[in-house]
Amino acid sequence: LVSRGIDADKIAVVINGVDLWRYTPKPRDKALAAQAGISTGDCVFGYVGTHGMAHALNNVLDAAALLRDRHDIRFLLAGAGAERAQLIARAGAENLTNVKFLDPQPKERMPDVWSLCDAALVHLKDSDVFAGVIPSKIFEAMGMGLPIVFAGPTGEGSRIVAAAGAGPIVSAENPAALAAACKSLADDAGQRKQLAERSLAAAPRYSRETQARHMLGVLDAVIDGKGWQAATVDPESGEPG
Repeated sequence: LVSRGIDADKIAVVINGVDLWRYTPKPRDKALAAQAGISTGDCVFGYVGTHGMAHALNNVLDAAALLRDRHDIRFLLAGAGAERAQLIARAGAENLTNVKFLDPQPKERMPDVWSLCDAALVHLKDSDVFAGVIPSKIFEAMGMGLPIVFAGPTGEGSRIVAAAGAGPIVSAENPAALAAACKSLADDAGQRKQLAERSLAAAPRYSRETQARHMLGVLDAVIDGKGWQAATVDPESGEPG
Protein backbone atom coordinates (compact mmCIF):
# COMPACT_ATOMS: atom_id res chain seq x y z
CA LEU A 1 0.00 0.00 0.00
CA VAL A 2 2.85 2.38 0.83
CA SER A 3 4.48 1.62 -2.53
CA ARG A 4 1.22 2.71 -4.15
CA GLY A 5 1.30 6.10 -2.48
CA ILE A 6 -0.65 5.50 0.73
CA ASP A 7 0.71 7.33 3.78
CA ALA A 8 2.17 4.74 6.18
CA ASP A 9 0.67 6.67 9.10
CA LYS A 10 -2.76 5.74 7.76
CA ILE A 11 -2.08 1.99 7.83
CA ALA A 12 -2.66 -0.18 10.90
CA VAL A 13 -2.15 -3.94 10.68
CA VAL A 14 -4.22 -6.39 12.71
CA ILE A 15 -3.01 -9.89 11.93
CA ASN A 16 -4.92 -13.16 12.11
CA GLY A 17 -5.44 -14.98 15.37
CA VAL A 18 -7.20 -17.84 17.11
CA ASP A 19 -10.34 -18.43 19.15
CA LEU A 20 -8.83 -19.57 22.43
CA TRP A 21 -12.20 -20.79 23.69
CA ARG A 22 -12.09 -23.35 20.87
CA TYR A 23 -8.39 -24.26 20.71
CA THR A 24 -6.99 -25.36 24.05
CA PRO A 25 -4.77 -28.27 25.19
CA LYS A 26 -6.58 -31.60 25.38
CA PRO A 27 -5.73 -35.32 25.56
CA ARG A 28 -5.34 -37.31 22.35
CA ASP A 29 -8.71 -38.29 20.89
CA LYS A 30 -8.50 -42.09 20.94
CA ALA A 31 -11.24 -42.75 18.37
CA LEU A 32 -9.80 -40.30 15.88
CA ALA A 33 -6.28 -41.65 16.52
CA ALA A 34 -7.49 -45.14 15.63
CA GLN A 35 -9.12 -43.77 12.48
CA ALA A 36 -5.85 -42.09 11.48
CA GLY A 37 -3.71 -45.14 12.29
CA ILE A 38 -1.95 -43.44 15.20
CA SER A 39 -0.82 -45.73 18.03
CA THR A 40 0.03 -45.08 21.67
CA GLY A 41 3.68 -44.09 21.86
CA ASP A 42 3.82 -42.57 18.39
CA CYS A 43 5.43 -39.13 18.20
CA VAL A 44 3.21 -37.35 15.70
CA PHE A 45 4.17 -34.35 13.59
CA GLY A 46 0.94 -33.01 12.20
CA TYR A 47 0.28 -30.88 9.16
CA VAL A 48 -3.32 -29.70 9.36
CA GLY A 49 -4.63 -27.67 6.44
CA THR A 50 -4.68 -27.34 2.69
CA HIS A 51 -2.58 -29.77 0.65
CA GLY A 52 -1.76 -27.41 -2.20
CA MET A 53 1.06 -26.32 -4.46
CA ALA A 54 1.97 -23.56 -2.01
CA HIS A 55 2.77 -26.06 0.72
CA ALA A 56 5.36 -28.32 -0.98
CA LEU A 57 4.24 -31.33 1.04
CA ASN A 58 6.29 -33.72 -1.08
CA ASN A 59 9.15 -32.41 1.03
CA VAL A 60 7.43 -33.91 4.08
CA LEU A 61 7.30 -37.26 2.32
CA ASP A 62 11.01 -36.88 1.49
CA ALA A 63 11.70 -36.32 5.20
CA ALA A 64 9.51 -39.30 6.08
CA ALA A 65 11.56 -41.48 3.71
CA LEU A 66 14.70 -40.47 5.60
CA LEU A 67 13.05 -41.51 8.87
CA ARG A 68 11.38 -44.69 7.70
CA ASP A 69 13.43 -46.72 10.19
CA ARG A 70 12.17 -44.66 13.13
CA HIS A 71 9.06 -46.62 14.01
CA ASP A 72 8.03 -44.14 16.72
CA ILE A 73 7.81 -41.12 14.39
CA ARG A 74 4.66 -40.45 12.38
CA PHE A 75 3.76 -37.67 9.98
CA LEU A 76 0.05 -36.90 9.93
CA LEU A 77 -1.42 -34.97 6.99
CA ALA A 78 -4.98 -33.89 7.63
CA GLY A 79 -7.04 -31.86 5.19
CA ALA A 80 -7.83 -31.52 1.51
CA GLY A 81 -6.33 -29.90 -1.55
CA ALA A 82 -5.14 -30.29 -5.12
CA GLU A 83 -2.03 -32.27 -4.11
CA ARG A 84 -3.69 -34.68 -1.68
CA ALA A 85 -4.39 -37.54 -4.10
CA GLN A 86 -0.85 -37.43 -5.46
CA LEU A 87 0.63 -37.44 -1.95
CA ILE A 88 -1.45 -40.45 -0.93
CA ALA A 89 -0.47 -42.28 -4.12
CA ARG A 90 3.21 -41.54 -3.61
CA ALA A 91 3.17 -42.61 0.05
CA GLY A 92 1.57 -45.89 -1.00
CA ALA A 93 3.93 -46.51 -3.90
CA GLU A 94 6.99 -45.90 -1.70
CA ASN A 95 5.54 -47.80 1.27
CA LEU A 96 5.89 -44.80 3.56
CA THR A 97 4.01 -46.38 6.43
CA ASN A 98 5.14 -43.57 8.73
CA VAL A 99 2.91 -41.12 6.83
CA LYS A 100 -0.75 -41.12 7.82
CA PHE A 101 -3.59 -39.29 6.11
CA LEU A 102 -6.79 -38.10 7.74
CA ASP A 103 -9.82 -37.01 5.74
CA PRO A 104 -11.01 -33.39 6.10
CA GLN A 105 -12.91 -32.84 9.32
CA PRO A 106 -15.61 -30.30 10.22
CA LYS A 107 -14.45 -27.10 11.90
CA GLU A 108 -15.72 -28.14 15.30
CA ARG A 109 -13.50 -31.24 15.21
CA MET A 110 -10.26 -29.41 14.48
CA PRO A 111 -9.15 -29.37 18.14
CA ASP A 112 -9.60 -33.16 18.12
CA VAL A 113 -7.37 -33.37 15.04
CA TRP A 114 -4.70 -31.24 16.70
CA SER A 115 -4.93 -33.45 19.80
CA LEU A 116 -3.38 -36.27 17.77
CA CYS A 117 -0.17 -34.27 17.36
CA ASP A 118 2.90 -34.00 19.53
CA ALA A 119 4.11 -31.11 17.39
CA ALA A 120 2.58 -28.97 14.67
CA LEU A 121 4.18 -28.81 11.26
CA VAL A 122 3.93 -25.49 9.41
CA HIS A 123 5.18 -26.01 5.89
CA LEU A 124 5.54 -23.62 2.95
CA LYS A 125 7.10 -23.70 -0.49
CA ASP A 126 10.59 -22.26 -0.95
CA SER A 127 9.55 -18.97 -2.55
CA ASP A 128 9.91 -15.32 -1.61
CA VAL A 129 6.19 -15.00 -2.29
CA PHE A 130 5.48 -17.00 0.86
CA ALA A 131 7.83 -15.03 3.11
CA GLY A 132 4.91 -12.71 3.81
CA VAL A 133 2.43 -15.49 4.54
CA ILE A 134 1.25 -16.07 8.13
CA PRO A 135 -0.42 -19.49 8.25
CA SER A 136 -3.34 -19.48 10.69
CA LYS A 137 -2.30 -22.96 11.86
CA ILE A 138 0.51 -21.26 13.81
CA PHE A 139 -2.04 -19.70 16.14
CA GLU A 140 -4.19 -22.81 16.40
CA ALA A 141 -1.10 -24.79 17.40
CA MET A 142 -0.24 -22.19 20.03
CA GLY A 143 -3.75 -22.39 21.45
CA MET A 144 -3.42 -26.19 21.64
CA GLY A 145 -0.08 -25.84 23.41
CA LEU A 146 1.92 -27.60 20.70
CA PRO A 147 5.57 -27.16 19.73
CA ILE A 148 5.84 -25.82 16.19
CA VAL A 149 8.24 -26.99 13.50
CA PHE A 150 8.32 -24.20 10.92
CA ALA A 151 9.67 -25.21 7.52
CA GLY A 152 9.51 -22.35 5.06
CA PRO A 153 11.14 -19.15 3.87
CA THR A 154 12.32 -16.65 6.46
CA GLY A 155 9.61 -14.06 6.89
CA GLU A 156 6.46 -13.16 8.79
CA GLY A 157 5.55 -16.67 9.89
CA SER A 158 9.02 -17.75 10.95
CA ARG A 159 9.49 -14.55 12.97
CA ILE A 160 6.32 -15.21 14.97
CA VAL A 161 7.42 -18.74 15.82
CA ALA A 162 10.95 -17.59 16.66
CA ALA A 163 9.74 -14.71 18.84
CA ALA A 164 7.62 -17.14 20.85
CA GLY A 165 10.45 -19.66 21.11
CA ALA A 166 7.83 -22.22 20.12
CA GLY A 167 9.99 -24.54 18.04
CA PRO A 168 12.70 -25.03 15.46
CA ILE A 169 12.88 -23.06 12.22
CA VAL A 170 14.22 -25.07 9.29
CA SER A 171 14.94 -23.99 5.74
CA ALA A 172 12.23 -24.47 3.15
CA GLU A 173 12.12 -27.68 1.10
CA ASN A 174 15.11 -29.19 2.89
CA PRO A 175 14.08 -32.75 3.81
CA ALA A 176 17.28 -33.52 5.69
CA ALA A 177 16.85 -30.45 7.92
CA LEU A 178 13.19 -31.27 8.51
CA ALA A 179 13.98 -34.88 9.35
CA ALA A 180 16.73 -33.81 11.75
CA ALA A 181 14.45 -31.34 13.54
CA CYS A 182 11.70 -33.93 13.94
CA LYS A 183 14.16 -36.58 15.14
CA SER A 184 15.55 -34.17 17.72
CA LEU A 185 12.10 -33.42 19.11
CA ALA A 186 11.06 -37.07 19.08
CA ASP A 187 14.15 -37.96 21.08
CA ASP A 188 13.71 -35.27 23.73
CA ALA A 189 10.40 -35.19 25.61
CA GLY A 190 11.76 -32.47 27.88
CA GLN A 191 12.43 -30.21 24.93
CA ARG A 192 8.94 -30.85 23.55
CA LYS A 193 7.43 -29.92 26.92
CA GLN A 194 9.44 -26.71 27.14
CA LEU A 195 8.51 -25.66 23.61
CA ALA A 196 4.88 -26.55 24.24
CA GLU A 197 4.81 -24.30 27.31
CA ARG A 198 6.30 -21.41 25.36
CA SER A 199 3.86 -21.94 22.51
CA LEU A 200 0.86 -21.92 24.86
CA ALA A 201 2.17 -18.84 26.68
CA ALA A 202 2.33 -16.95 23.38
CA ALA A 203 -1.24 -17.80 22.37
CA PRO A 204 -2.95 -14.87 24.19
CA ARG A 205 -0.97 -12.41 22.07
CA TYR A 206 -2.78 -13.75 19.04
CA SER A 207 -6.26 -14.43 20.40
CA ARG A 208 -9.07 -13.04 18.28
CA GLU A 209 -10.29 -11.17 21.36
CA THR A 210 -6.94 -9.40 21.53
CA GLN A 211 -7.05 -8.63 17.81
CA ALA A 212 -10.62 -7.35 18.10
CA ARG A 213 -9.65 -5.04 20.98
CA HIS A 214 -6.74 -3.81 18.91
CA MET A 215 -8.99 -3.08 15.93
CA LEU A 216 -11.55 -1.28 18.11
CA GLY A 217 -8.73 0.69 19.71
CA VAL A 218 -7.51 1.79 16.28
CA LEU A 219 -11.00 2.93 15.28
CA ASP A 220 -11.57 4.74 18.59
CA ALA A 221 -8.20 6.50 18.37
CA VAL A 222 -8.89 7.68 14.84
CA ILE A 223 -12.39 8.88 15.77
CA ASP A 224 -10.90 10.79 18.71
CA GLY A 225 -8.44 12.44 16.34
CA LYS A 226 -5.39 10.87 18.00
CA GLY A 227 -4.27 8.75 15.07
CA TRP A 228 -4.23 4.96 15.14
CA GLN A 229 -0.75 4.89 16.70
CA ALA A 230 -2.40 5.82 20.00
CA ALA A 231 -3.95 2.35 20.06
CA THR A 232 -1.35 -0.06 21.43
CA VAL A 233 -1.44 -3.67 22.60
CA ASP A 234 1.05 -5.08 25.09
CA PRO A 235 3.07 -7.69 23.15
CA GLU A 236 3.31 -10.02 26.16
CA SER A 237 -0.17 -9.95 27.66
CA GLY A 238 -2.12 -9.13 24.51
CA GLU A 239 -3.97 -6.45 26.51
CA PRO A 240 -4.42 -2.85 25.32
CA GLY A 241 -1.54 -0.64 26.44
